[in-house]
Amino acid sequence: RVYKTYGRYPITFTSGHGCVLTDDTGKDYLDFVAGIATCALGHSNEALTSAITNQMKQLHHVSNLYYTPSQAQLANWLCTNSCADKAFFCNSGAESNEAAIKLARRHANDRGITDPVIITAENSFHGRTLATVTATGQPKYHKGFTYGGEMVRGFKYTPYNDVEKLKALVEEINVTPEEDAKEGRKRGVAAIMMEPLQGEGGIRPGTVEFFAAARKLCDDNGALLICDEVQVGMGRSGSLWGHEQLGVEPDVFTSAKALGGGVPIGAMMAKGEAASVFGPGDHASTYGGNPLACAAGLAVAEYLSEHNVLENVRVRGEQLAAGLEDITNRYPSVLGETRGWGLLRGVVIKEDAGCTAAELVGDAMKEGLLLVAAGPSVVRFVP
Repeated sequence: RVYKTYGRYPITFTSGHGCVLTDDTGKDYLDFVAGIATCALGHSNEALTSAITNQMKQLHHVSNLYYTPSQAQLANWLCTNSCADKAFFCNSGAESNEAAIKLARRHANDRGITDPVIITAENSFHGRTLATVTATGQPKYHKGFTYGGEMVRGFKYTPYNDVEKLKALVEEINVTPEEDAKEGRKRGVAAIMMEPLQGEGGIRPGTVEFFAAARKLCDDNGALLICDEVQVGMGRSGSLWGHEQLGVEPDVFTSAKALGGGVPIGAMMAKGEAASVFGPGDHASTYGGNPLACAAGLAVAEYLSEHNVLENVRVRGEQLAAGLEDITNRYPSVLGETRGWGLLRGVVIKEDAGCTAAELVGDAMKEGLLLVAAGPSVVRFVP
């Protein structure tokens, strides 16, 4: 009775502990998927389990008509441990990116821009809702969802890490077509929205030069720099936030996945002027920031802080990178480049290898190792 929107592997998992999952036949698997970069503390973590259990016994949901302590505490932790001034809570990565998109449009509208454009990267991934899938610069995800051949208007795509192409696109967008100008319309860049490291796009880290250029272009044009941290954030890169690897501070950044350690929660953080764009009624979420989800977020935050997890990510990340490099050297006809940060790594499958990333993932599964593809030619390792 479950809608077949997923191509599932023929495995049913019934339990897990740490980095090991057990299926219904009793077979154990080493989990290098982590719920797709979500179970940051592993499976059955005692601190997370205790926090959720205790909160469920006390209060799990009352809506955002009222204040709840755990929401304020988690917002404070997120802002204290980042450049942000305010946090908005929701339930997923797509929702947090939707919030960022709405914020960027409202900010542009407040500046007199009637036709705001958000620039995202080719091969990006920002979610599955209609706006976030439009922001996703991969045409395969758009097929069948257009109106008159168009997705949601107001998005333009640029090659990732190409500074000159980004500059040229900003310049083009900031010129309003003459016929639109006659109608009193004004086109302009509302935001540049980028993943610090492209996850679904093939584990491609951003460059310092590209993000520095994006930051300057936003500053020069009154636009917002948005970083999608849904997959790379909350410590997976070896720093708490992926943009810290690139030496920039975004105006807005988003989080989900590891934020709740497997419990659904999303957040959009904003700083400075961007932190005061929304007012009451401008955006909302019934479940967003509920006591149960925030208790999970706080448990993850405290565990990261108290158990030196970021240092472990860096050390284990170096170990993983070295091991993958050794494997690629042993199988040069099949495996190509290894890339990524911390515990978010990818190995390229060569075009003439005779297999796809998905096929290699299937073969590893038979040997008790869970991996996940990142596009047709990259195998992703996210323990």
